Amino acid sequence: MRGSALLALIPLLALAACAPEPPPARPRLALDCSLPYETLAAKVLAQPGLKPAPQERGEPYRFYNVEGGGEAFVLTQAGAPGHPAILKQEAVQENGRKVMQNTGCPYGDKAGFDQVMAYLQSLSAR
Repeated sequence: MRGSALLALIPLLALAACAPEPPPARPRLALDCSLPYETLAAKVLAQPGLKPAPQERGEPYRFYNVEGGGEAFVLTQAGAPGHPAILKQEAVQENGRKVMQNTGCPYGDKAGFDQVMAYLQSLSAR
């Protein structure tokens, strides 16, 4: 009885061995602040699997989530502190727990950019 059960598993094992490997993880986009704002914004928006998050009324920011999670981008809009600016939120492991790491490229007012970074930090702390 046990032998016939093992024989029944052989075709399944053969199929599993022939199954295609999952595609490699997409490399994460590093923010290159030496690029002009328009160029970097275009690179961010051209990423496969990028989904715009619903826009909160009155917020001068556009949030974009990368499919699969773990990475999001924020593009400021006119009227936002520090506009224009591009920011990135990335889930990373720190001391054995997942935290959000915020980085960004300030193209406008630095004090306004720092204000936006503090806002993102407050969202990460929730």
